[in-house]
Amino acid sequence: MRAEPAAQLEASRARHSARAKAIVAIGPATMLAGVVWGLFQPDRLTFLHPRGQGFWWLAIEPPLIVVLIGVLFAAIVAPGLLEDLEEAENH
Repeated sequence: MRAEPAAQLEASRARHSARAKAIVAIGPATMLAGVVWGLFQPDRLTFLHPRGQGFWWLAIEPPLIVVLIGVLFAAIVAPGLLEDLEEAENH
């Protein structure tokens, strides 16, 4: 068994706290909500039946935007929030 410095132990505890788990879960939950919305309301996804629609009409669909928001949250916002949470728990 390897000895870890105290700072690393505290950081690993912060990552496993309920707050950290909630922050990490927001992105995937949002992505899942967008996919479920698209499955339950397939008429909102016009790329399934384009009927002469332009690119922007096909690309800017509410369920797709919800999935994109989830991806952006998980990739950009959540890491910063986790760092701030670690700093707050270390002080």
